[in-house]
Amino acid sequence: MIVQHISAFSNGSQGGNPAGVVLCDEMPDAAVMQNLAKDVGYSETVFATPVEGGWRVRYFAPDVEVDFCGHATIALGAALARRVGAGSFTLKLNRADITVEGYLSETAWGASFQSPPTRSGPVSDAVLNEALALFALDRGALDPRIPPAIAHGGGDHLILALKDRETLRTMHYDLEEGRKLAQRQGVLTFSLLYAEQPRVFHARNPFPLGGVYEDPATGAAAAALAGYLRDIGWPHEGSIVICQGEDMGIPSRLQADITSQRGSSIRVSGAARSIRASQEAPS
Repeated sequence: MIVQHISAFSNGSQGGNPAGVVLCDEMPDAAVMQNLAKDVGYSETVFATPVEGGWRVRYFAPDVEVDFCGHATIALGAALARRVGAGSFTLKLNRADITVEGYLSETAWGASFQSPPTRSGPVSDAVLNEALALFALDRGALDPRIPPAIAHGGGDHLILALKDRETLRTMHYDLEEGRKLAQRQGVLTFSLLYAEQPRVFHARNPFPLGGVYEDPATGAAAAALAGYLRDIGWPHEGSIVICQGEDMGIPSRLQADITSQRGSSIRVSGAARSIRASQEAPS
């Protein structure tokens, strides 16, 4: 198997979230994919094999398989555009069918995906208290315009919107305690946010469930956030830009386009760049 190393949601020639991309004739055994994802060491490695009507796709973090990963989907769309040409590709995930549109030119490379359907709901007081304790926050740090929520866009994300940028910048938590909380509550990531403007957000996304302290760009969380903002009537005017990874020194940019239909798919777009030459996977 050949592993492509692609950074998704890059900001020009910098940043983005690295993903491993493996295009194969037949889907390997789950144990093989899990071991390879651990060896690659990125927050996710995506495996895709051609099937009738599209591509069968599975995503593996170093410690666990996940049903959907946004940045790996962008990397996959970009890889498919490079392999077979620009276009739209149907992806058959564990729990949903989605599409990704890859593009490639002399000056631009990247992709846009249509997320699974979105939904959102409140967080119980008990879970919110645990989450605030995890990040050493109190309720006074939260932005009342965007109440805490569990937002879904292919996976569940716990949203905590903060009043100021500095609180977001100094985010810290214990990885093992975060993993335990995420596992108990079925939360894929913790999505900490600051709204600089109605259409510009800064985000940090811890991913302890996958053994990753923080992701520099998280497409699934972007889709979940966009769906939640639509649910609460946020003045998004049809799209938002999410700046992520800046506090890690890995600046990344994500765009989410939001239709008016509650619960419908979110279109998430980003650029891509190669970060290492393709490599043969270890046997």
